[in-house]
Amino acid sequence: MHSIEPRPLLHRRGLIIVLTLAAAYVASHFARASNVTIGLDLMRELAIGPEALGALTGAFFFGFAAMQIPCGFLFDHFGPRRTVVGMLVLATIGSVIFTLAPTWPIVLTGRVLMGAGFGAMLIGTMVVITRWFPPDRFSTLTGLVLSIGLLGNLAATTPLAWGSEVFGWRAVFGAVIVFIIFSTVTIWLVVRDAPPGHPFLERTPESPRQMLRGLAEVVSNDRLKPILALNFCSYACTFTVQGLWGGPFLREVYGLSPIEAGNILLLAVIAYQLGMLAFGPLDRLLDTRKWIAMGGNVIIVCLLATLALASRTPIWVPIGAIIGIGFFSASSTMVLTHGRSIFPDRLIGRGIATMNTAVMLGVACMQTLSGIVVGAFAPLADGARTQTAYRALFGVLTVVLIVAIAIYSRSQDVKPSDEMRA
Repeated sequence: MHSIEPRPLLHRRGLIIVLTLAAAYVASHFARASNVTIGLDLMRELAIGPEALGALTGAFFFGFAAMQIPCGFLFDHFGPRRTVVGMLVLATIGSVIFTLAPTWPIVLTGRVLMGAGFGAMLIGTMVVITRWFPPDRFSTLTGLVLSIGLLGNLAATTPLAWGSEVFGWRAVFGAVIVFIIFSTVTIWLVVRDAPPGHPFLERTPESPRQMLRGLAEVVSNDRLKPILALNFCSYACTFTVQGLWGGPFLREVYGLSPIEAGNILLLAVIAYQLGMLAFGPLDRLLDTRKWIAMGGNVIIVCLLATLALASRTPIWVPIGAIIGIGFFSASSTMVLTHGRSIFPDRLIGRGIATMNTAVMLGVACMQTLSGIVVGAFAPLADGARTQTAYRALFGVLTVVLIVAIAIYSRSQDVKPSDEMRA
């Protein structure tokens, strides 16, 4: 940075900007996770089956993934402030459509637009962190942002279950729309793309051809390919439990009420938040990123395998596994940190966008596949899914994540100490 402002003052301003973006990110997490609580209600109200619910949940992530590369271009060309504000307007429109929609196709359209609009939030925040703070703070601040964003997941558990029973889920989403509008205005007023004197502010914007050449440079990076494998699968596998089928599993197999299941998911989200705070600084403490990501995901494999193989177990077994998955799924942020570290500043937007495309496309595909897996088993007389259906799903998730870890194990580690010496 070439700025006349003292570094502590710059970092204070940067932290305010990051926290402003993180607060808006709460709405994204609420929207993506809400189906785990209202999924069965949507199935009854819209007269759809598990396949359609899986597609509806995955639609958010297809929209999210579709906007990652375009947003990468927009971030590198226009900057995070204008890009995020414009995309949040789209998210607001999608939220209105979703909230008012009377039929499944219109609800699906709203979910896609919501995902597309929220697709700018995480990348934009990461780009801001990269430009306001030194490289060794990226993982810690990203973990902080994700931990704050997870307040949306918290709101999508017991509070959403309670609000849906008292007011209906549409009224709850109406309140969320007001929050999104307020956040959009606040971002426009507070956020700045980079600190004074930063090269981004003095750059000559790239031509479309140069931007495409930069994207090709990102995609062709051999060091990125094994990282993308775990990016694609890690969050996809954990969120399929935390964001879609964990609630129905507890309700249909173990007979928990919506609020009781919501309480378990609430604890899992709290565990995820604690995991974000725990994993964030580990790369500086242990001077590795690859092995932290590997260790966390191996533990997740063990927990998924427990859900897949265990039959007629006491209820504390699945509850413990779901909460444990919540904590260790925070290790997926270390995969993003690992990937970010292989790109120069001029490619940060496109590099992070490419990685986040893999993350969200993986979730979209896994959510859709999960509905097919669960729907392949005949339901009980009351329409509930059987434990066998859920165990099959957890088995598929286990195998997918094992393969991803094996591919990722071939990646080259990037140590924080190496970056600070560069």
